[in-house]
Amino acid sequence: MDPRVSFISLAIPDLEAARRFYVDGLGWEAVMDVPDDVVMIQVGEHLVLSLWAQAAFEAEVGEIRRGPGLAPITLAHNLPDRGRVDAVLEEARAAGASYVETPQEREWGGYTGYFADPAGYRWEVAWNPGDIGRLVLPDPKETR
Repeated sequence: MDPRVSFISLAIPDLEAARRFYVDGLGWEAVMDVPDDVVMIQVGEHLVLSLWAQAAFEAEVGEIRRGPGLAPITLAHNLPDRGRVDAVLEEARAAGASYVETPQEREWGGYTGYFADPAGYRWEVAWNPGDIGRLVLPDPKETR
């Protein structure tokens, strides 16, 4: 098996709220949008974020854990420069993020903050000056 992730699939309690947040608010383009079922967004050259209505998700993969607390997963959006971290967190706030943490300097040398989408999934927005940060970023010539 090759070391690769192709899809990140999340069970979403309110798919319409997720669509408004990601597509309308953040301006991401859905490559597939099936009402009351799934919204798929290409988030990398070979990576899709798949937002499934909980009922559709459970129909395919089985029952999911219920209850209070933070979902045991974070997604990360790394940036090539420190200054963009604050701007991206503000974009998330403007799009309706249900939680936005003020970014801070981290002991490992980076600068990060978090926001939550309408379903509560936490996104880390990070600038990582180390080798691992460069590993996940596209070539600067390819960015907008």
